[in-house]
Amino acid sequence: MFGRPTEIPAAAQALPGRAESVQFDPKHKVLGTSMVEPFPEDCEQVVFGLGCFWGAERLFWNLPGVFTTAVGYTAGHTPNPSYQEVCTGMTGHNEVVLVVYRPQEIDFEALLRVFWESHDPTQGMRQGNDQGTQYRSGIYYSGDSQREAAENSLRRYQQSLEQANYASITTELLPAGPFYYARTIISNTWKRIPGGIAD
Repeated sequence: MFGRPTEIPAAAQALPGRAESVQFDPKHKVLGTSMVEPFPEDCEQVVFGLGCFWGAERLFWNLPGVFTTAVGYTAGHTPNPSYQEVCTGMTGHNEVVLVVYRPQEIDFEALLRVFWESHDPTQGMRQGNDQGTQYRSGIYYSGDSQREAAENSLRRYQQSLEQANYASITTELLPAGPFYYARTIISNTWKRIPGGIAD
């Protein structure tokens, strides 16, 4: 949608939100795993922003070694925002995907590769026709090892893009902050299959 704000509002300008969190079934409709903590001890988590979260989530839940995924909002100001509030651009949040994975089965580099190759990280506050601060590219890391890996991968992809005469990467790299779950609307016809998603 065009005409939405393209700058993140200051905290004082953001919508007030609410104390109550969204209510939803915590069981992942495709994977059958829990989307809320506590997660298994052998799992780690990271949050990615790469455009509309419904399509982005499907990229990750099919990867072997991913325990669960969830869509939500992060990197903004408004507590427990609704989808409608995020779409105004006045919460500061990004539409994101929480990815909980087992490093023994899939390494962080593999997740980063899917992230970079599944969207255009040079578009600023948009992805394709979707325009607004909630569509910005972002990696929200957990711990120094993820941060270092993300920084290194950004440098590598930037070099490749420069060689191909593309614009500079605008992806924000931030430590993971509060993650607010969005209401889950997953079609019963979407399922995990070897080699891809069928729908």
